[in-house]
Amino acid sequence: MSLRILGIIPARYASTRLPAKPLADIAGKTMIQRVLERANQASALSQVVVATDDQRIFDHVVDIGGKVVMTAADHPSGTDRCYEALANVGADRFDAVVNIQGDEPFLVPAQIDDLCATLAASSSGLATLAHHLTDDRDLDDPGKVKITTDIHDDALYFSRAAIPVLRNHTNGPRHEAFRYLKHIGLYAYRTGVLAKLVALKPSPLELAESLEQLRWLENGFKVRVGLTAHPSFCVDTPADLEEARRLALR
Repeated sequence: MSLRILGIIPARYASTRLPAKPLADIAGKTMIQRVLERANQASALSQVVVATDDQRIFDHVVDIGGKVVMTAADHPSGTDRCYEALANVGADRFDAVVNIQGDEPFLVPAQIDDLCATLAASSSGLATLAHHLTDDRDLDDPGKVKITTDIHDDALYFSRAAIPVLRNHTNGPRHEAFRYLKHIGLYAYRTGVLAKLVALKPSPLELAESLEQLRWLENGFKVRVGLTAHPSFCVDTPADLEEARRLALR
């Protein structure tokens, strides 16, 4: 039997580096509209909703015909916001949730389908995606999260640093000497696992790297990592937004 999966797009108005990001215009469409339209094209999702803490975003999503729920303003992470949104929609109606980043306007629907297939094939109840890293500059960019996995494709560690270190590497591109994986910020959780995750307290590794998924690993949860052929483009800064506008006009 196929899983009943709810896609949730957390969308906050406040952002340190780019305020009002979900409502930013990209070639005639807002950021959140572009993400929502693409998420709705994923065949594995039973329903897609936006989860926000701001009336302006709520009203905009309604205006463009999307489904949206209002959530608390003080959630520490997108995972917590997803849990409240699931409760608002009806937790008993779904088997799993996909947390879709609201700042990836060029999201590929196939990525969501790949993630859902990865979740369905794993007994861990937790899944995410990675892409083969093809540029050494990403290895040294703390904004690009790297993943190492075991032989079963379960995550060993997430880091903002280049992991592993190639101790004896002397010349040539590092990404050609080792299969480095760059994290794609999509997460899928079985609903029962999601309820356990939001009850966890911040962990030392999480606080050190500012990566929530390390909290899960430190508490013994396994995260299955699926590979996708599609890279991601996340809008974090005004410069990213300008680049997104250029790409949208191609």
